[in-house]
Amino acid sequence: MTELPLFPLQTVLFPGGLLSLKVFEARYLDLAADCLREQRPFGVIALRKGQEVRRGDEAIVFEDVGVVAEIIELDGAQPGILHLRCRGSRRFRVGATRQQDDGLWIAQVELLPDDDEVAPTPAMHETVKGLANAIASLKGKGVEPFEAPYHFDSAGWVANRWCEILPIPLAAKQRLMELSDAQVRLGLVDEFLRGQGVVK
Repeated sequence: MTELPLFPLQTVLFPGGLLSLKVFEARYLDLAADCLREQRPFGVIALRKGQEVRRGDEAIVFEDVGVVAEIIELDGAQPGILHLRCRGSRRFRVGATRQQDDGLWIAQVELLPDDDEVAPTPAMHETVKGLANAIASLKGKGVEPFEAPYHFDSAGWVANRWCEILPIPLAAKQRLMELSDAQVRLGLVDEFLRGQGVVK
C-alpha cells in the first residue's frame, strides 16, 4: 500500500490516456504545486455521487479503482487558475481514505498490475483499423486525442483509446477500465463497435 492524494472527477482516466484539467480550488492548486515541486503523481478517481467542485458538506462517493496521473504540462497564465495536462499510468485500488481540513482526499492505495503486453487477435483487425481511421479523422480536424507513439500492436492500448472516445456512460467506462484482461476489454469494445455498425 502507498499513500496518494486523490482528484475525484466526473470522468474516467485510462492508463496511457491524456487528461486536461482546469484547476482553481485552493486544495487542488496546492496539490498541483506539491506534485510539481516533489515530482510525484496523484490519483484520478471517478465520482459515483457528488460534484467535482466542493459544495458545503455535500457527500461524495467515488469508485474503488482509479488511475495514477502524472503532470506533463502546466499553464499558469491566468491568476489563480492552472491548466494541467496529465498522463495516466498505473491503475490502483483504494483502501482507507481520509479527508484533510482543506477538503483534499488522501487514500491508501494498492497499485494494480499493468496490462499484459498482448497483441490484438486477428479477429480484432477491423477494430484496430477503425481506431487508426478515427485518429486520422480527428487529426484532420486539428485534434490530437492521444499521445504518440501509437501502439496498435497492444490490445490494452487499442482498447483504452477506444474507451476514451466512445460515447458510452461513465459507469461503463469505469467497468472497462477495471478489467484486468486486455483481450476481454478489447473484445467488449469490438462487440460494441460491431453492434453500432462502426466496424463490420
